[in-house]
Amino acid sequence: MNKNKDAIANVLARRVWDSRGRPTIEVEVHLAGGASGRAIAPAGASKGSGEAVDLRDGGPRFGGFDVTRAVAGVNDEIARILRGFNPHNQSQIDGALTALDGTPDRSRLGANAIVATSMAVAHAAAASRGMPLWQSLRAAPGAQLPLPEIQIFGGGAHAGRRVDIQDFMVIAVGATEYAQALEWTAEVYRAGGELLAEAGRLSGVADEGGYWPAFDSNEQGLEMLLRAIERAGFVPGDEMAIALDVAASQFGRGGHYRLNRDGRELDSDGMCELLLNWLRRFPIVSIEDPLAEDDAASFAGFTAAVGSTVQVVGDDFLVTNAGRIDTAARDGACNAALIKPNQAGTLSEAEAALTAARSAGWGAIVSARSGESEDTTIVHLAIGWGVPQLKVGSFSRSERMAKWNEALRMAETIGGKLPPRSSFPWGSKARSTPR
Repeated sequence: MNKNKDAIANVLARRVWDSRGRPTIEVEVHLAGGASGRAIAPAGASKGSGEAVDLRDGGPRFGGFDVTRAVAGVNDEIARILRGFNPHNQSQIDGALTALDGTPDRSRLGANAIVATSMAVAHAAAASRGMPLWQSLRAAPGAQLPLPEIQIFGGGAHAGRRVDIQDFMVIAVGATEYAQALEWTAEVYRAGGELLAEAGRLSGVADEGGYWPAFDSNEQGLEMLLRAIERAGFVPGDEMAIALDVAASQFGRGGHYRLNRDGRELDSDGMCELLLNWLRRFPIVSIEDPLAEDDAASFAGFTAAVGSTVQVVGDDFLVTNAGRIDTAARDGACNAALIKPNQAGTLSEAEAALTAARSAGWGAIVSARSGESEDTTIVHLAIGWGVPQLKVGSFSRSERMAKWNEALRMAETIGGKLPPRSSFPWGSKARSTPR
């Protein structure tokens, strides 16, 4: 390989706009031989305290969310230091980026600037090889499509906290093909919208494309989602199951959880019992952040209580950090990790977190953020890294559908088979809802 041809010649950043109409940063990496790569940084609304920090301008302009300083940092410092680097050495480049920033949380240059650059480098390296990113990332031959986890109702920070639970999602546990999983979810999404409209509880669309509901309680969301699965013609627990992102750090601290929609406050034991009761009554196979990030002992207790048939996912609790995953695995907290590149700051750090999860025998889910764009990098990461699940939000809005549709195109090349059901915690046994 001609190193001069593949050397980074220029790095260019610009301000673009995300799905909430807020500024974000897009980075292009150009190689000496003419190949280039481009990526856009996403942004989260509900964030763990330990995740990498975006650089925003502050002040009154665009509510303080402008990114002119982050853009300037890429066009000046980052561009200067990366010129001449070999884009095929991702870990070396990501190390140079983090060293240049010099802070533990990426706050000087901004995680938004750094992750967009890191992803753009990976795209440029793939382009120089004449292949898509997912293929460039494959360490071994063979690839499969990830099982989609798709929001139907939005809540928490994604829907004005109209309900406390952040995501009411479905997983097509009975589907064997990626396209089939999307088809089934499309029917449930449509049925959910019809049920909300009929009940006079449809208030719009939440940040991630799910319906913005007007529920009287958190449990009503589960009841409505179960009805949507049944109206769409699927067997709950056998064909379509429920996944929750509780995002408990958004309403819990110090072992106290304030559920505003239910008008009550629970301690850690009470929160665990509430969720265990839901598990007994509804076909829930995955729960994300069931406890707050500062409640590690209860996290471990809950994971032990649910056993091996329910996926307990750490997001704010783990913030795509290999060290935190190692600690949680040692303590018996969680059995799966959410992987968000911008939470870590670079692709190399996100991959290190994935490696830590795999070393612990955990599952993993590559995830988008609530503030997204047409960028489809995470789909390529899920397939290229061989991650069995993908979460990008709901089944509407183009910043979401761009990602689901990208995987459909990939299926034409690599086949549309999903990982076997036996590879997930819920296994091959149906968890149908009691009548």
